[in-house]
Amino acid sequence: MASHQDKASYQAGETKAHTEEKAGQAMGTTKDTAQHAAGKGHDAKEAIKQKESDTGSYLGQKTDEAKHKAGETTEATKHKAGETTEATKHKAGETTEAAKQKTAEALEATKQKAGEAGEYAKESAVAGKDKTGSVIQQATDQVKSAAVGAKDAVMSTLGMSGDNKEGHAGKKDDSTITRDQ
Repeated sequence: MASHQDKASYQAGETKAHTEEKAGQAMGTTKDTAQHAAGKGHDAKEAIKQKESDTGSYLGQKTDEAKHKAGETTEATKHKAGETTEATKHKAGETTEAAKQKTAEALEATKQKAGEAGEYAKESAVAGKDKTGSVIQQATDQVKSAAVGAKDAVMSTLGMSGDNKEGHAGKKDDSTITRDQ
């Protein structure tokens, strides 16, 4: 006939096996969550790189177009200046100056947009990093909570919750880990 101690030992073994299974499941879930978050961070980083590349190409194209247009305007102005009087030469000088100013403005706008694109990329990378850290912290907290719950279940099953210990007159052990609420 099985004694009370044998039954308690059997129940403790069952509880331990169940706790280990739950802890294994929690670890698997945590690992999957962390891998998923890392994948999202990588995807965001790649998207930022692509956006930077696209922006750089677009800005380069617009700069080339502005230079080409400025060159065309300058050539047209030189041709007209050769065929007309001193007033036409003066007008050509004004047109050339306007083309230079527009080119300078276009170049400045291009520089500003490139700076904004770089800042956006930097902020997006930092946000992705922060989000990944938060997901990993949450997963770590879940594993800690599961471990504390498992320890409490085993201690309770074995009758070692701190209330029935001999020689301690009902005092609780202050060194036990408590679950965060």
